[in-house]
Amino acid sequence: MAETSASRPASTILLLRDGPREVEVFMMVRHHQIEFNSGALVFPGGSVDAGDQEIVARAELYSGGEGLSEADRGFRIAAIRETFEESGILLARSKDTGTPVDARRAGEIADKHRIALNEHKISFLSILVDNGLQLVLDTLVPYAHWITPEGMPKRFDTWFFLAAAPPDQLGAHDGRESTDSIWVSAREAVEGGDSGRFKLPFPTTRNLIRLAKQPTVKSALDHAKSMSIVTVMPVMTKTATGRQLRIPREAGYDGEVFEVGAVG
Repeated sequence: MAETSASRPASTILLLRDGPREVEVFMMVRHHQIEFNSGALVFPGGSVDAGDQEIVARAELYSGGEGLSEADRGFRIAAIRETFEESGILLARSKDTGTPVDARRAGEIADKHRIALNEHKISFLSILVDNGLQLVLDTLVPYAHWITPEGMPKRFDTWFFLAAAPPDQLGAHDGRESTDSIWVSAREAVEGGDSGRFKLPFPTTRNLIRLAKQPTVKSALDHAKSMSIVTVMPVMTKTATGRQLRIPREAGYDGEVFEVGAVG
């Protein structure tokens, strides 16, 4: 039996805004040359890295970390960094005034630093220091915790967070890891996955179906704050017709056993 690889810590954010009729979430299409989930419609996110841990150690660079473990702070910092790298949306405030970063300022910082950050020519820590910024960790509400099934070649230990998108920060894909970006209602995204318009990873679909039950950003955040998060590590079995995934019923999703198609 193949040895199971260790899971890498990772984070993702469901950035929300109130649309004309429904809550909308910011999503991106992964570049077809990306090794993991190529071509998939996903939320911004990625692995926790060493630079995130350096920010954890600098408490003046973030607010809202009280009561969180170092690991929890690392997940949230990575989520905000990855979201900025991939969308240009920045969940931060001025260290001096406490004022949230507005769309104009976020755009200036993204225009100046985002390409260099994505090319690893500058650190996120340096951007925060040079621009007098603090990350606002308490704007992130834990929503789900998924671990890739054992036996998979690439495994992630991923926290999903909800956050209200800052006003007028519309986001834009980076053209590198992602090739398109949209604001879409959870319902429309799920319908697109069913119809073949979108390619949706299994955890993404489950969280979109959950989100679609909430009519407003406020209700979605309130619901998330009231939930107890149950870790989901799907158990995968091969069947005569393909694969079956089983997840804990108490995780509160739209089922427990899912048929996920032919083995590729």
